[in-house]
Amino acid sequence: MKKIITGVLLLAPSFAFAQALSNVTKLVKSIGNIIQLLIPITAALALLYFFWGLAKFILNSDDAEKRADGKHIMIWGVVALFVIVSVWGLTGFITDALDLTTIPETKQIPTVNGL
Repeated sequence: MKKIITGVLLLAPSFAFAQALSNVTKLVKSIGNIIQLLIPITAALALLYFFWGLAKFILNSDDAEKRADGKHIMIWGVVALFVIVSVWGLTGFITDALDLTTIPETKQIPTVNGL
């Protein structure tokens, strides 16, 4: 009887560690879901910033200083879009590499033909 109790006590930390891994997986999935929601919003804002710079560039074509300011805004808009798309790709790659699917897989329900 002592051997069984000792064995259970020795295995208890491994069960607790397995639960901790489950929590880490849930945390990573939650962070991934939040990032997946924020990326399209930030991409839209970066695109809007780029178009604002473009409008500033076109509307102030006679003033060299304002045209340079519009060009500067457009460059940073393109840089922001590049970074956002890169983060989007990296999160997708990490999600696939770690098999952290955000959409649960649907399972087929067994059916009997003719019923």
